Amino acid sequence: MALINLQIAWQNFENGFRFRFIAINEDNSELLSKNNPTRAHSCRLLEQYALKATMIELGLARIIRLLKDTPITWRAIHIAGTNGKGSVCAYASAMLNAGKYRCGRYTSPHLIDRWDCITIDEKTVNEKLFHEVEAIVKARDQKQGIKASEFEILTATAFEIFNREKIEVGIVEVGLGGRHDATNALQFPTVTVITKIGKDHQSFLGNTLEEIAYQKAGIMKKAVPCIVDGSNMPSVLEVLRHNAEEVQASSMRVIPQDSEDNDQVWVILPKEEFEVHQQMNICLAFQAIKEVLAYDHLSLNPRDLLLAISQTVWPGRLQTLSIKGIIGTEQNILLDGAHNAQSAEVLGSYVDRKLRKKHGPVTWVIAMSKGKDVQELLACLLKLNDNFIAVKFGPVDGMPWVRPEERETLVAAAQGLDVEGLSTHTEEKLDLGLRWAAKLENGGPLVVAGSLYLVSDVLRMLRDKR
Repeated sequence: MALINLQIAWQNFENGFRFRFIAINEDNSELLSKNNPTRAHSCRLLEQYALKATMIELGLARIIRLLKDTPITWRAIHIAGTNGKGSVCAYASAMLNAGKYRCGRYTSPHLIDRWDCITIDEKTVNEKLFHEVEAIVKARDQKQGIKASEFEILTATAFEIFNREKIEVGIVEVGLGGRHDATNALQFPTVTVITKIGKDHQSFLGNTLEEIAYQKAGIMKKAVPCIVDGSNMPSVLEVLRHNAEEVQASSMRVIPQDSEDNDQVWVILPKEEFEVHQQMNICLAFQAIKEVLAYDHLSLNPRDLLLAISQTVWPGRLQTLSIKGIIGTEQNILLDGAHNAQSAEVLGSYVDRKLRKKHGPVTWVIAMSKGKDVQELLACLLKLNDNFIAVKFGPVDGMPWVRPEERETLVAAAQGLDVEGLSTHTEEKLDLGLRWAAKLENGGPLVVAGSLYLVSDVLRMLRDKR
C-alpha cells in the first residue's frame, strides 16, 4: 500500500476519532509514533488499524441517516463502560421481564450467532425476522449511498426489530466508547448508565482513564439522569461530572459500593453469593429500573423485581460448564470473557479465592485479540506452577477486522513474566487445546479466558456437538 493510501485511510478514520500515528515511508518500513517508538511494533499496529479504518468508522452521521425514518417509539436504558455493561443489561432486562414489561435488549458482540445480540422478552430474536429486517436496512443503505459500517447496519436492524416487536423499553449496550458509537443515535433515553471504566481499545478511546471516560460520557443527554459506578477512580468521576454539567443532564448519581440505598437490594438478594463487581452491577441495574418505573409513574416496587436477578445467566462471565461434548470425557471448566487488565484482575482474584487449591496450579487456555497488552493481562492470572496453553479463536462473523493474537506471541509474553514452574504450550486447534488442558489439570481448575470471541467458539462447539 502506498504512502498516500495509508494517509487517506488515516484521515477518513480521524473524521470520527483520533489517530496517533503520524508518518510512514513509501515502503511501509518505518512509522513514527510518539506512543509506539519501536518501528516493528508501530508497523504491526498500522497494519491492524489501517484495516480497521476501512471497517470501523466512528461517528453518528451515517447511523442518523440510516434511522431517519425509524422513530424510536420505546424508552431506552443506554449503558456504556469498559467492564460490566453486559451484566447490567442482563440484570435490568430480567427485572423488566419480571415486571411484565415488553423489553428488548441489544448487546455486543454476539455470542454464537449474529442475531443472538438481540433479544425480545429474554428470548433471542427469531432468525428469519432478523434476516428480513437486516435485508431492508441494507437495501436502504445501498439505495441512499450511506456506506454504513457493519455495526451501524446491525444497530439499525436492532432498533427496527424493537419497533416491529412493539417493545416498551429497550436496553442498549454501547459497542465502542460512547460519544461516537452508533448506539448514541438514541437522543432521548430514559436513563443512561456508566459502569466501571478501565483501559481497553486505547487506540480508539485514548491512553488515559480520563480520555476514555470522556468518550464514555458522550452518552449523557440533556435532562436525562445518569447512573455511575462509584468505584471508578476520582479523576474519572470528575470527568463524568464535568460532562454531566456541560450537557445539562438532570442528575448524575454516583453509586458507592456500600450505601444505605444499596442495602434495600440485599434485603432481597443474598449479597454473599455475588462477587463484588457483580454486586455493583446489580445496584446499577436496580437504580436504572427505578428511573424507568418513576418515568412511567407506576406503583410497581422495583424491589419486587430483584429476585429475577437470581435466575439470570450471563454466558461467558464466571460460567462453569462441562466440555464433555468437545473432548469426549467429563471435564468442567470456568469460562470467562475477561479481555483487559481490569477484568483479568477480577478473574484472577476469583480463581485464587474460589478455585485454586492450597496455592496449587491452574490450567489456563487463553486466546486474545490483536492489539491487547498481553503481558499486562497475563500478569493478573498466572501463578506458581500454572499450565498455560495458547490457542486462537476463529473468524468472527460480521467483524472481519477482529483478528486473534498469534499463539507464539502469547507464549512469549507468558514466559516473559518469569513465573516459577510455569509450563507453556501452543495448540493449533481449540478442541486439541482443551483436550491437552484436561490431561494437564490433574484435579486442579481449568479456566478458559482472554477473549469473548474465544468464549463464543467454545459455546458454539458445544452447541454443534449436541
